[in-house]
Amino acid sequence: MESLYQMLPFILMFLVIYLFMIRPQITKANNKKKFLINLKIGDRVVMESGMHGRINHINKKEGTCIIETTAGKLKFNKTMISMDASNELNK
Repeated sequence: MESLYQMLPFILMFLVIYLFMIRPQITKANNKKKFLINLKIGDRVVMESGMHGRINHINKKEGTCIIETTAGKLKFNKTMISMDASNELNK
């Protein structure tokens, strides 16, 4: 019983770390995955670099998409699309 009391602080620390650090990251990763899957042609997006554009073509095999901007068409990895900034843009 005494060994359980000695381990209790470590168990509580792990629980707090899981609840406040690990679990929110897992949730955010799942939300971004759903966001990237639901992208379609014509959606307005913002890249991680801050570039704005509209999706012109999606290549699911390569995991890339062609973004049409005022400067022309550029090819990016889908993972470089910012979910938070794109959602804010589309509100």
